[in-house]
Amino acid sequence: MKIVIAPDSFKDSLSAQGVAEAIALGLAQVWPQATMIKCPMADGGEGTVESILAACEGELRRTRVRGPLGTAVDAAWGWLPHNHTAIIEMAEASGLQLVPLGQRDACISSTFGTGELIRAALDAGAHRVILAIGGSATNDGGAGAMQALGVKLLDAQHQSLVPGGLALAQLAQLDLSELDPRLAQVRFDIAADVNNPLCGPHGASAIFGPQKGASSAQVQQLDQALGHFAELCAHALGKDVRDEPGSGAAGGLGFAAKAFLGAQFQAGVEVVAELVGLAEAVKGADLVITGEGRFDAQTLRGKTPFGVARIAKQHNVPVIVIAGTLGEGYQDLYDHGIDAAFAVTSGPMTLEQACAEAPRLLRERATDIARVWQMAAKR
Repeated sequence: MKIVIAPDSFKDSLSAQGVAEAIALGLAQVWPQATMIKCPMADGGEGTVESILAACEGELRRTRVRGPLGTAVDAAWGWLPHNHTAIIEMAEASGLQLVPLGQRDACISSTFGTGELIRAALDAGAHRVILAIGGSATNDGGAGAMQALGVKLLDAQHQSLVPGGLALAQLAQLDLSELDPRLAQVRFDIAADVNNPLCGPHGASAIFGPQKGASSAQVQQLDQALGHFAELCAHALGKDVRDEPGSGAAGGLGFAAKAFLGAQFQAGVEVVAELVGLAEAVKGADLVITGEGRFDAQTLRGKTPFGVARIAKQHNVPVIVIAGTLGEGYQDLYDHGIDAAFAVTSGPMTLEQACAEAPRLLRERATDIARVWQMAAKR
């Protein structure tokens, strides 16, 4: 029997690799001779670098960069030497988790550190850069990242703009003369599960600004500032990508990556699946088991179990989900390639207990699933 185990991480509990190992141990209680292929997954958010490196035997590197509010941080990124590919989680340099709740300020936070990570990848000789852009603390349209890569953003007095999205309202000129020429030789892919445009009622500022500390008035100001930035970028670059799906991802970093770097937008889970070779692993499998911390209707928006199921169904392989919790609307996934779903908890317990006992709970639930499968096969 061949089983592919391709879960996402369980946030605040286990990495995707840890989840896969626990499930494999549980299945082995019933199927000790089974071939189990572990493919830790992610959807472009937290854990993307870790999942890819675990599957591809890459290198974890660290670079000292400027955090979202200017404080230096040590940001981890991934390197695949065999194909000169860098995997960058922008949240490592510009993420919301780097800013204490009371200090979050969407008006001044910057993606400059993410640009520094891209520069580190160029220094390493990258032919391809994958930008996983979930979890940002920023709303600067990716302006900070572009400044780190050589773009000069000048006001009417020819002075460089201060960091942050609000300052873009003062932008008068873009100077591209010092943009790093190596960028033109690199393929950029955006890995995310957000398809918002840059501006408007569904844009970066309106939808994500409040969680990054923006008031209602500031949301309007930021939206106008990003629109002004996009207008000048269109004039300087000869193309306008502000309304393209994904341009509003990560406070507009998606916009800058498309406009300046020619980046292509892909669902994060598809990028990870490609790198870990999930489609090849699924061929000839009898069963695929995937999972995530919370499995609900939001999973349809491109999260890991949804992406795994799409690939598995291309090969007519059944898919079972093991999740921390089953939320509202999870049954909707039964029409999209998921055959069954199970929560790990066996009785009432707190979230803290469930997180602490996740390895045991995953093993037990995997064993239960294997026993039911074995029983059904005998009938």
